[in-house]
Amino acid sequence: METARSSERQRTAAERRRRELLEAADRVVLRDGPHASMNAIAAEAGITKPILYRHFGDKGGLYRALAKRHTDALLSALRAALDAPAERRARVESTLDTYLAAIEARPQVYRFLMHPDDSAADAADAAPSADQGFDVGRHSAPLLRRLGEELGQVIVERVDLGPEAEQTARIWGHGIVGMMHAAGDWWLADRPCSRERLVRTLADLLWGRLAEAGDRDVKDGPGF
Repeated sequence: METARSSERQRTAAERRRRELLEAADRVVLRDGPHASMNAIAAEAGITKPILYRHFGDKGGLYRALAKRHTDALLSALRAALDAPAERRARVESTLDTYLAAIEARPQVYRFLMHPDDSAADAADAAPSADQGFDVGRHSAPLLRRLGEELGQVIVERVDLGPEAEQTARIWGHGIVGMMHAAGDWWLADRPCSRERLVRTLADLLWGRLAEAGDRDVKDGPGF
């Protein structure tokens, strides 16, 4: 019994320490964006880089932990927008706006998750022993795939798409996420229009068959 309690205390302490390290990493990412490095994160947390590696394995492990943390929060916000008691068009616009508002509110986090630090790569070529930053390009695609799968699941549960509904919903889910990502990336860099105009125009593009499809009978919220 004592051994079990000791193991539980150790697990709880490890989880708490991991959260603290992720919070330190978040502070560095908010400050440095895609230039965030393991050295800077270790310094922010008041530990050495080997200790950081011990908790996350490598830079990729820390990146994936941060990505999951932010993707979970974004998915929760998107689900809330999708489940709001409003007409379908309003919920489509609210969902698009939720994504764009998230990247607008924390642009450095978005850039860290989606854009590699080219200057770090150049420095690593010149000095292989240097901190090379995060290989963002290798890890960002799974984030978009996860968002696409999650959105596709929401669509198939809530919209009556007839034959081959599951495949259609997955195509729509990945297509909508790809559209939001590409348009949002362009908009965040150049701000060529207001967020409201971007949301309205993207919703116009999506609205065709969405306006025609019927809702499925769901118990825990409105249709899509």
